[in-house]
Amino acid sequence: MTREQLTEKILDIKREKGWTWKHITDAIGGMSPVLVVGALLGQHKLVKPLARTAAALFGLSPAEERMLNEVPMRGTGTPMPPTDPLIYRFYELVMINGPAWKALIEEEFGDGIMSAIDFDFEMERQADPKGDRVAIRMSGKFLPYKYFGAEQGIPPLGYRED
Repeated sequence: MTREQLTEKILDIKREKGWTWKHITDAIGGMSPVLVVGALLGQHKLVKPLARTAAALFGLSPAEERMLNEVPMRGTGTPMPPTDPLIYRFYELVMINGPAWKALIEEEFGDGIMSAIDFDFEMERQADPKGDRVAIRMSGKFLPYKYFGAEQGIPPLGYRED
């Protein structure tokens, strides 16, 4: 069985049982719902206790349970640029706003990046009379670039210089 086939099996069981992602993530617990759903879709791994819980929930074999615990090849399955309209909107947000986000982050923090590994993501529905809104909050650790070979008196990391 491939990882893609396991994802399809999980989605088939979800459909057959009529489960929601909320039901599934509540039953598995232990991590952000984004990470649990991402793992079930093949983009993250589940740590062993959560892989065991997911395997029991979905009635998976020991080999399938182990597959949920393997580090996946992330980013596979999404063409670039994305063709799914919802995923494309995130891509569009970065294409259009990315240069401004970069300038503002660099001005505030210095020469570096926002981690997508040491990262938190929260999503909630906000009621609005003109149509409900998707509220997203992202928080990533600032990682300054290392200036390798920096001589004495030269800052070794790209933190903002005051």
